[in-house]
Amino acid sequence: MSKRDWDRLDVIKRVERDEMSVAQGAQRLGVTPRWLLELRKAVGRQGKAGLKHGNKGREPANRLGQEERERILKLALGKYAGFNKQHLTEKLVEVEGLRVSRPTVRRLLREAGIGTGRKRRTSKHRKRRDRKAQAGLMIQWDGSRHDWLEGRGPILCLMGAIDDATGELLPGAHFVEQECTAGYLRVLREIVLEKGIPLSAYGDRHSALKRNDDHWTLEEELRGEQDLTQVGYALRALCIERIDALSPQAKGRVERLWKTLQDRLVSELRLAKASTREEADRVLTAYLLEHNRRFAIEAQDASPAWRPLRGVDVERACSFRYEAVVGNDNAVRIAGRVIDIPPGPGRKSYAKARAEVRQLLDGSWRVYVKDEQVATAAASPLQEVGPIKRHKRSASDKAFGRAVRQVEVAENVAQKPARPTTKRSSVPRPFNSYSQRRSSWSEPEPRRAESGP
Repeated sequence: MSKRDWDRLDVIKRVERDEMSVAQGAQRLGVTPRWLLELRKAVGRQGKAGLKHGNKGREPANRLGQEERERILKLALGKYAGFNKQHLTEKLVEVEGLRVSRPTVRRLLREAGIGTGRKRRTSKHRKRRDRKAQAGLMIQWDGSRHDWLEGRGPILCLMGAIDDATGELLPGAHFVEQECTAGYLRVLREIVLEKGIPLSAYGDRHSALKRNDDHWTLEEELRGEQDLTQVGYALRALCIERIDALSPQAKGRVERLWKTLQDRLVSELRLAKASTREEADRVLTAYLLEHNRRFAIEAQDASPAWRPLRGVDVERACSFRYEAVVGNDNAVRIAGRVIDIPPGPGRKSYAKARAEVRQLLDGSWRVYVKDEQVATAAASPLQEVGPIKRHKRSASDKAFGRAVRQVEVAENVAQKPARPTTKRSSVPRPFNSYSQRRSSWSEPEPRRAESGP
């Protein structure tokens, strides 16, 4: 007998000896007085055996049959091998038609010696950042290079973005060979077309998102900022703030998304026997709706913050941007390709004009002069031209650049005095060209000695 049974027997005997009332005994055992009287009758008929529950030793009515248990284990080791317990339970209920709970599946797998295929480790203490209140205030985007096809195909990188407020896997997720500029631009374009323009984009310091070198050209020093990346120019054109994370934990929500997808999506790809990038994209498209149905939550503020498209050329903004000068033959040459510009109104020539050349994500080309589209060209393989070679400048060149900037700042701040008629002005004249700046710093010629009378 257990300790509980001994306590019950002791209370029943005390009640029979009138040492304790039925109400007091029921209160001590934590039962109702009626139940205590029924238990007293059972002990009077069967003795100590009356303390045992009537269903003790019987098989539960909802117990899985042996055939169902064997079927679950067979599916867990075969068709759904590698699925986590929650994912496996969902497939057993929705696809296989079995009425089973996660604790039951967990117990069956443990009894069969089937452990989890994913090792967990103790996480470090970090401060949690509250979600944004509205959908569209911030997106987190990244790329995850992983063996998504488990050896059936090439190693791929999944490009995608998640809404910080809802945890929704946003449109535009797709597989590429490497994390690249074109992948980010494609994700951004699909998000803008289907959802709207977000307020900010939170990402890591990948070279496609942020310049990580400390080399400045003279033009960049005079302008006071480095040239942006292709994605940086796209974000600027759409007025999206770029936020750089200093660690993977800073963008924890998108990192946790990758862990979920590396578990569930990999299992779905295995189930579909996908072996190519095209097949993986089809499985991903079908899985995206199911993922958002299970994991997306409601934002604190129901009104979304996505900005509508008003006069924005999304195809132009989310493309590769280059600058060029139109040649005398009214053609632009870039990346080994020649794009002829037809004559403008009144057979206007564009020779020597500064042009903006755009290669869209479908590979086609556009040429703009003063924000006016003047030429197009057929599609060619999509690849970023460059990278631009930036040589580290010498200390003397850097000192020269700083001196030039100091002179220009002094000219802009100081008010220009009136030119005297008898005395030459001491204010330095502005430089007209780089050669004049350079020559002005050369050593003055030695003064010739004046000859005597």
